[in-house]
Amino acid sequence: MSVAQSVIDIARDEVGYQEGFSGGHWNNKEKYAHQVPGLGWVSDDSEPWCHVFVSWAFQEADAGHLAPVTASCLEGVSWFEDQGRWSEYPAVGAVVYFGAGDGGTHVGIVTSYDSDTIYTVSGNTSTSGSAEGDGVYAKAYQRRSNYVYGYGYPDYPEGIVCADPGWKGREGVTFFGQEASEDDLPSGGNSRPDKPASSGQISIDGLPYGPGAKGDHITRLGRMLVAAGCSAYEEGPGPVWTSADTASMRKYQIKIGDSGSEADGLPGKLQLARLTREFGKAA
Repeated sequence: MSVAQSVIDIARDEVGYQEGFSGGHWNNKEKYAHQVPGLGWVSDDSEPWCHVFVSWAFQEADAGHLAPVTASCLEGVSWFEDQGRWSEYPAVGAVVYFGAGDGGTHVGIVTSYDSDTIYTVSGNTSTSGSAEGDGVYAKAYQRRSNYVYGYGYPDYPEGIVCADPGWKGREGVTFFGQEASEDDLPSGGNSRPDKPASSGQISIDGLPYGPGAKGDHITRLGRMLVAAGCSAYEEGPGPVWTSADTASMRKYQIKIGDSGSEADGLPGKLQLARLTREFGKAA
């Protein structure tokens, strides 16, 4: 699975979430700010959180370095401009900024586009289209609206699918000027960018996984795989990696849509992050 797809999936999974409600009003108290280092004040001070949500989604995809960590849309625009990754054209997985003149009004993540419309997921919006909203929603906007200011292109390791004719021919760029969706994203192999060592093991955050690996983290991985409905265990799971761990991990990799070298039974960093996010509480 590509990193762009991970970001989109994480953001979309939050659709329907709503901020706090008190005194007869939505109050901008939400769950994301305190999960992003340095942004907890946004919720504490009841400030708008649309960019916090974007920063959070990239962080949860283990891609926090690919987007600005900020509560300010203006700072977000400047960040992408400074990176040389700014465009007036949409891209799948791009960060879209709204607000005529400076892009400082609102922000979201592009999931797809066609010749007339961009489709997004964003936080701190509403069904009415108000930038100052109450929750996370999937929205559609006119592609050429004056409200759409522009797009930041994250430097996804698998490349980017975009509508910018000026980006044609760049390394890692797939150009679709009229329409593109998640189906057009390159697989990237980014949930398994690491390669097993000669021992057959890999290391994630200093912990070994694979044949011969030992530790409580192996037991926890197995419990998460059981919770995910991907168990191949007849006994256990336990603290020593066995063929049952490999088979269970492969079942999970296939379940989330990975294949080939991405489904070899050894966890990749993004695969492990997703498994932990979805089933860590069960372990």
